Amino acid sequence: MAGGIITEAEFIDSVADALQYVSYYHSPDFISAMARALDTEQNEAARNAIRQILVNSRMAATHHRPICQDTGSANVFVEVGVQARTDWTRSLQDMADEATRRAYAFERNPLRASVVADPLGARKNTGDNTPCMLQTELVAGNRISVTVSAKGGGSENKTKFAVLNPSDSVADWVVETVRKLGAGWCPPGMIGIGVGGSVDKAMAMAKKVLNEPVDIFDLQARGAVTSEEKLRLELFDRLNALGIGAQGLGGLVSVLDVKVASFPTHAASLPVALIPNCAATRHVHFTLDGSGPADLPVPDLALWPDLGAEGLPTGRRIDLDSLDDALLASLTPGETLLLSGTLYTGRDAAHRRMVQAIDAGEALPVDLAGKAIYYVGPVDAVGDEVIGPAGPTTATRMDKFTAPLLAATGLKVMIGKAERGPEAIAAIRLHGAVYLIAVGGAAYLVSKAIRKAAPVAYQDLGMEAIYEITVEDMPVTVAVDTAGNSIHEIGPRRWARAV
Repeated sequence: MAGGIITEAEFIDSVADALQYVSYYHSPDFISAMARALDTEQNEAARNAIRQILVNSRMAATHHRPICQDTGSANVFVEVGVQARTDWTRSLQDMADEATRRAYAFERNPLRASVVADPLGARKNTGDNTPCMLQTELVAGNRISVTVSAKGGGSENKTKFAVLNPSDSVADWVVETVRKLGAGWCPPGMIGIGVGGSVDKAMAMAKKVLNEPVDIFDLQARGAVTSEEKLRLELFDRLNALGIGAQGLGGLVSVLDVKVASFPTHAASLPVALIPNCAATRHVHFTLDGSGPADLPVPDLALWPDLGAEGLPTGRRIDLDSLDDALLASLTPGETLLLSGTLYTGRDAAHRRMVQAIDAGEALPVDLAGKAIYYVGPVDAVGDEVIGPAGPTTATRMDKFTAPLLAATGLKVMIGKAERGPEAIAAIRLHGAVYLIAVGGAAYLVSKAIRKAAPVAYQDLGMEAIYEITVEDMPVTVAVDTAGNSIHEIGPRRWARAV
């Protein structure tokens, strides 16, 4: 009963269950917001991306498999009531790490371990996604409140911080900052803002406030009362007016909500932290009161819109085993394609090794001439799966490797997510290659297009090994054509509007 002893086992079991839960369940408010975004959006390329996100979300919920291949760093926020009764003898970090270890190794739904130790040196994967990122606070009461989230690297990498002058406009800084973020954070999603306090306090607030429910339309209906609410409404309108759109393709919907938290600060300072959350926003809250482990609610599948045939990707079919220059030159930015044939996978570590081999005059372990490479680090397969959820990673991390790889190998197609930088686009134009994007936040859906998968090189890199995979009707969008035209420049410029 309530008010009993909260045990170590209850805490560990609850956090472990929550980490599994958020890997395959979006919260109901987020599903509703994404469905509303689909109704609002007018750019068909962006609508196609949102449809894929919704279909993927329902598939993940149905089959209890990850929404995104980047199952994130484990974030655990714990508010401990000072009068709570516990039997704890271990630290919260130890217990939360045990829960993380258990959740990420769960046999029926293993999650990708992405955390590396010795970040300044070897950067070796810890293998179990520990340590988790823990925030704790002592509060009044006799209960323990816990919020668990999984934060992907693509959105985390877009975090920004500034100390403004007290007279500066927070709204102007946020709008200009989001405009420059690009699409690597996988919009449409959430923007968390922390204002005031100190450097560390602002960051902590921005991260924590992302876990609050999506309620921007309720706020619009009743009107703002506080300064935080006024800022939320202003930013929601101005950020969507940037025209970034889903996956940066251009459109009316770029953010689903903006969350703002503030705290008193030094008279000479105005610290501002900005943390985006992607289309794989994943979090759940529960309270422990001594009556047993958390009982997490199972969402009703009726919450997801029934898209029927509309939810199935359509587009021009491309045979990856019969690419030629004329075909590549016919592709246009924003066009949807369905890919079939052979591709190779490769992320940062594999690209680094290939370029090192090229510089050393050594042969590569795979022949990339006229072929395609997919920037992906999949989740391990279970049961009869060919591969686990296999969505794209941020392509800009491969930009510095693109020119030497295209020049040395004759590679023609690259697939990732988000925009490419000027260096990579110049190389794409020079070599008559193309860059395509798959939808970030649709990893389970993408994996169902993969018919065969086998590691062929650099197996010691784990999820970053090179795989040869065979796909059938894998949905992608043309992002950069052979002339160097980028949808991530064309789309937002076309859809931007004044507010």
